[in-house]
Amino acid sequence: MTLFVFFAVLAAAAMHAIWNALVKVHLDRFLSITLMTLGMGAVALLALPFVEVPNAEVWPYIIASVIFHMGYRTFLIGAYKAGDFAQTYPLARGTAPLLAALGGIVVVAEVPAPLAILGIVLLSAGTLVLSFRGGAHLQRLNLRAVGFALGTSIFIAGYTLSDGSGARLAATASSYAAWLFVCDALWALVLCLIFRGPKALPVLARDWKAGVYTGVLSGAAYWIVMWAMTKAPIASVAALRETSILFAMMISVFALGEKMTAWRGAAVLSIVAGVVALRLG
Repeated sequence: MTLFVFFAVLAAAAMHAIWNALVKVHLDRFLSITLMTLGMGAVALLALPFVEVPNAEVWPYIIASVIFHMGYRTFLIGAYKAGDFAQTYPLARGTAPLLAALGGIVVVAEVPAPLAILGIVLLSAGTLVLSFRGGAHLQRLNLRAVGFALGTSIFIAGYTLSDGSGARLAATASSYAAWLFVCDALWALVLCLIFRGPKALPVLARDWKAGVYTGVLSGAAYWIVMWAMTKAPIASVAALRETSILFAMMISVFALGEKMTAWRGAAVLSIVAGVVALRLG
C-alpha cells in the first residue's frame, strides 16, 4: 500500500465517522439510513454521464453488492433496536475485517503479508475493546444484539469483497461506484415504499439537506475505499477503513465531552499499532 493510498483511506475513515455523526436526524433509523442512501444515489446520478457503463461481467458484482448492502442495513437497524448500538456497531465493524481477510484468501486468492495480518488483528482487537469497554459497561451480553452485530459484519465483509472485485474488473473505480450508488438508492427507495408506503416520501423530503450532506460524505468515503481496493490488498484496505471507529471516539471525546477512559486508551494504542503494522506490511 503506497503512502498516498494509505492516507486516502484514513481520510475516508474520517469522513465515515463524520457522516455517522451527522446522520442522527429526527427520523427513525430506517428512514434515516434510507435518506442517506438516496443522497448518495442523487449525487452519483449527476456523475453517470461522465463515467463508463459497466460491462456485463461487472453487473453481477453490482447486483451482489446491492443485496449485501440491503442485508447490512437490515441487520444494522436490528442491532439499533436490539441493544446498545454504541457497542454492537463497533463489534460489527471490528469483526468484518477479519472476515474480509479470510474471504479474500478464498475468493480472490489474496493472502495478506504477515505484518498486514498483524495489523488487521490489532485493529480488530482495538475496535472490539471499544465495543465492550469503550462506553457504558454491560452487565451481561445481549445475545440478540450480538447476533445482529455479527450478522452485520458478515454483510460488510460480503460487500467489501464484492465491491473490491467489481471495481477491479470495471473500467474505473469511479464508474463502478457511480452505478452502484444509483442502483442501491433505487432499491432503497423501492424498499421504503414497500415497508412505509408513499406517506414516507414527504417525510424524507423535509430532511433532504441532511440526505445530501451525509450522502456526499458517505459516497466520497466509500468511493475512496473502492478505488483503494484496486491499488492495494482488499483485506488491508478494509481493516484500515475501520479506523473510522477511532475517529468517532475522538469526536465523542473532544466534541461531545465524553471521558477518555483507560480502556479507550488501550483501544487507541491497539488501533494505532494496527495502522502502523498495515503501513509497514
